[in-house]
Amino acid sequence: MSAHCQLTGARPGFGNNISHSHRRTSRRFDPNILSKRYWLPGEGCHVRLTLSAKAVKTIDVIGIEAAVARIRARGVKV
Repeated sequence: MSAHCQLTGARPGFGNNISHSHRRTSRRFDPNILSKRYWLPGEGCHVRLTLSAKAVKTIDVIGIEAAVARIRARGVKV
């Protein structure tokens, strides 16, 4: 599963681990990605989305129909 959110567009961030001796090694900050299945009543079908935990909470607030409309407006296929 790729580490990006279909709704918010959250992607991994990059930085460094810094040891006690202050040596730096590369690291990745991945978003908390979940695969969720939602029922779309307007279309009469299920849709599987790859979402961050923040996006799941956003869908709880705005609703799945509005969220799918936002995803499609960004040009992401649902």
